[in-house]
Amino acid sequence: MVARIARAMVEHPEEVSATLGEDRGEPCVDLMVAESDRGQVIGRGGRGAHALRILLRAATGPRSAGGLGLRVVD
Repeated sequence: MVARIARAMVEHPEEVSATLGEDRGEPCVDLMVAESDRGQVIGRGGRGAHALRILLRAATGPRSAGGLGLRVVD
């Protein structure tokens, strides 16, 4: 779901992928995008990434209850 939404936000959708990973021992989605598209996904003041995190929380629940976090990586 996160990768599909991110593909709509970027100029190089073929370079978007999402995998499960860990951040400080907690499960998260690692969203990989082209370096030139990273700013579009993160957005001004982090608004894009924040919106993706809200959608992810709605789908999986809060991190404290076993839900997933989001990390944007190169």
